[in-house]
Amino acid sequence: MSEAKRIADLHRRAFEGDSWHGPDVLDVLGGVNADLASRKTIPSAHSIWELVLHMRVQEEIVLRLLQGGRVQNPTPEEDWPPAGSGETAWKETLAALRETHEELNQTIAALDDAKLETVPPGGRRSFYQLAHGAVHHNLYHAGQIAILKKD
Repeated sequence: MSEAKRIADLHRRAFEGDSWHGPDVLDVLGGVNADLASRKTIPSAHSIWELVLHMRVQEEIVLRLLQGGRVQNPTPEEDWPPAGSGETAWKETLAALRETHEELNQTIAALDDAKLETVPPGGRRSFYQLAHGAVHHNLYHAGQIAILKKD
């Protein structure tokens, strides 16, 4: 198996199953409805919904970079979009996260191993660091979501 495919496997496992560390992102999001997702359990912290939107923004950034695009750093408003409201909007948010995740996962898997140490034009991180960063970023926020669910 290529290194890129191994990274894609880690990315997939962290998001949707068989992760060695504990619950994956979708497990942590299981049972979260729109009400819980939008609740500010800790007043100064982001809601679960805001975290999910942010996770998608960051996965989209990594996706564009791995596909050879250039990306401006998002503004705080772009990086942390406001939560929607209602069950339909929550389900759409989750579906959009899954869609972006799947596209990023396929892009990671398709990388040529020889390109992993390449830094994209205008970038600061190699393709290897970006792909692993997507895994770590999702797990970091999954931990936050798990804590917010315990309220």
